[in-house]
Amino acid sequence: MGGRIYEILLFIVLFILAFITSCSATENVEPMTAEPITIEPTSPGTPVLAEQKESPPQEPTLLVTKIEKPSAFNGDHLPIQRGELFSGSGGCVICHNNMVDEAGEDVSIDRTWRSTMMANSARDPYWLASVKAEVISNPELQKVIEDKCATCHMSMARTEDAAHGIVGKIFDDGYLNPKHEYHPLAMDGVACNTCHQIRPENFGETDSFSGGFIIDHQTPMGERENFGPYEIEDKLAKMMKNASGFIPVEGEHMAQSELCGTCHNLYTPYLNVNDEIAGVFPEQTIYNEWLNSSFSNGKTCQGCHMPQAQGNVQISTTGGPPRSPFYEHLFVGGNTYMMQLFLIFGPQLGVTADSEHFVATLSNIEEQLRQRTAELMITDLRIDEQHLYGTIQLDNLVGHKLPTGFPSRRVWLHVTVRDENGEVIFESGSVNPDGSIDGNDNDKNPTQFESHYTLINSTDQVQIYESIMVNTEGELTTTLLRGASYIKDNRLPQQGFEKTEVEEDIVPYGEAMQDADFSGGGDALELNIDLGGALGPFKVTVELLYQSIGYRWAQNLQGIDAPEVERFMEYYQSVPNSPVVISRAEAVID
Repeated sequence: MGGRIYEILLFIVLFILAFITSCSATENVEPMTAEPITIEPTSPGTPVLAEQKESPPQEPTLLVTKIEKPSAFNGDHLPIQRGELFSGSGGCVICHNNMVDEAGEDVSIDRTWRSTMMANSARDPYWLASVKAEVISNPELQKVIEDKCATCHMSMARTEDAAHGIVGKIFDDGYLNPKHEYHPLAMDGVACNTCHQIRPENFGETDSFSGGFIIDHQTPMGERENFGPYEIEDKLAKMMKNASGFIPVEGEHMAQSELCGTCHNLYTPYLNVNDEIAGVFPEQTIYNEWLNSSFSNGKTCQGCHMPQAQGNVQISTTGGPPRSPFYEHLFVGGNTYMMQLFLIFGPQLGVTADSEHFVATLSNIEEQLRQRTAELMITDLRIDEQHLYGTIQLDNLVGHKLPTGFPSRRVWLHVTVRDENGEVIFESGSVNPDGSIDGNDNDKNPTQFESHYTLINSTDQVQIYESIMVNTEGELTTTLLRGASYIKDNRLPQQGFEKTEVEEDIVPYGEAMQDADFSGGGDALELNIDLGGALGPFKVTVELLYQSIGYRWAQNLQGIDAPEVERFMEYYQSVPNSPVVISRAEAVID
């Protein structure tokens, strides 16, 4: 009895300390507003995120859209609400904070996770705008759309409802409404209690995809299992049960890519011209892409997106042995644009992270994109009869296509050639201030798209690695419920990918399928540029640029009468959709 009283008292003390710490952190901090933020203007064709450097040995510096030192703001406290199956993340961080690795780095879960896309999956203004646009376009399927989208983006709230046979609902009196019973759990996004309760019984099977993760619906609160990578001593397990209502259980499946695949392999229904469901469409197939890569032989999703801390980490304030390996909950992706929106409009979006957290996450994304995503080289440069020839070689360094995930994403080549005076005599793939790509047919005309090239010899040819959807009538679309197939998918293939030996859901579409240089690990294309009598030496610069929201995907939301869409478009028009420089190469030839 004495031991249990001690544990309860310890929990109360820890809770009070956490409350005091979070309250004191808000003192003397002015709320952030959009006023002190100024976006530096850019000239046409110049990516704001690219700091141009002339010396090839120097790495390009990735810069987020330059913001004049925004006022710091503090996010709200993490929710501690409990449902029948889940508990808010605030209940977890009471004990799982103040974590430092052997290098002295703060690896606390709440600090790293709360500013990620996972934590903010329910607040993502582009996601909310896109879901609302789908509902408006297909009102008869509103229940299907909202339930499916809430399954992963508002997973705890929707699973609570699903356990009682209730269809998930996002808008109106749904989860976004503060009066809804599960609003706090919904806005907690993909939180601790989602992933750590997923069971492995259907891992890797078709029914596990598209949000088919298994959560125990029967065991009552107080007896529910919470999986982690370590074996837990009985005393510590009892303390966690008393404090949180969950029993910590060792689960090796937490380190498997199949865990991530439950949401990151997503199939969506599509409609034909008669508004009938005609099949399912592979909206994103990150897990299948990984499975058909050399990474599947030992590198997991967690290995890249949750990097290991240095040495041992004390994972709880309640004690226990230091643990190793400890995977930091960084969940680093590539969505710098959305991070900028959270940083600027955080208070409006109700984020729980501080501005400092978002700056740190932006820095992590920059590092990942620049150092561990892709490389390019310029080779075989030569000049013959006033023509410049050469080869651009691209290597994909990640375990899935580049880009992967939601089909709004794209990467492309920005190629420039300058003469002896530094004047641009050739340019392909420059970006305009509105985020469109100069020369891209799809950005100019929603009924057209840019081809996949094996040779660049004209300024209106842009090599864009992207997926383009068409409906059942073969017309281009950015509406998911009309996306029946791809007419183009030349996203850079991952290491070990054999394009002729994989399932239909992940094969390339269009000219890339016939391109012999487009193979596992990357692509190569030739340059043939008419120098037009210009004098050298000539400087050739090639950049690989990335946008998480392609121009056409944003433009197709214009004019939709819905507050979620209008809010996103206001954000989009005020913050330049500038690309990130993933890699850059430079060469000079006489």
